[in-house]
Amino acid sequence: MSEPDADMELFDLEVVVDRVEGRPVCGLHPGDRFTVTESNRVRIPEGGHFCLYALAAVLPLLPAKQRRMPEADWLERDSFVACPDPDERLIMRIERTGVSRLRSGDLT
Repeated sequence: MSEPDADMELFDLEVVVDRVEGRPVCGLHPGDRFTVTESNRVRIPEGGHFCLYALAAVLPLLPAKQRRMPEADWLERDSFVACPDPDERLIMRIERTGVSRLRSGDLT
C-alpha cells in the first residue's frame, strides 16, 4: 500500500505454524498461517482456520513486530512463539513480509 501523505510505516506480517512437537490437538499443521496487513487487517486463507489459543499467544507480540526496533532488542531478533498448550507444543514463526505506509490520522 503506497500513500502519498503517509507519515508512518508498519511491517506487514505473516504468522506461520513452524512445527508441532507434540500432539496436534487443535488441527493446525506446519505451514498453516494468517497475515496481518495495513496495521490491523487479519486474513486467514480461505478454508483455513487458526486456533484461538495459538492466536491469543501471538497477538500481544504483533504490534512490536510491526515496528522496527533497535537491533539489540530481543523482539527484533526473535520470531518464534509457543502456543500455551503444553501437550501440543505448537511453535509459530512471525515473518515480516512487506511494508504498509499509512497515515496515523486514519488509524486513531
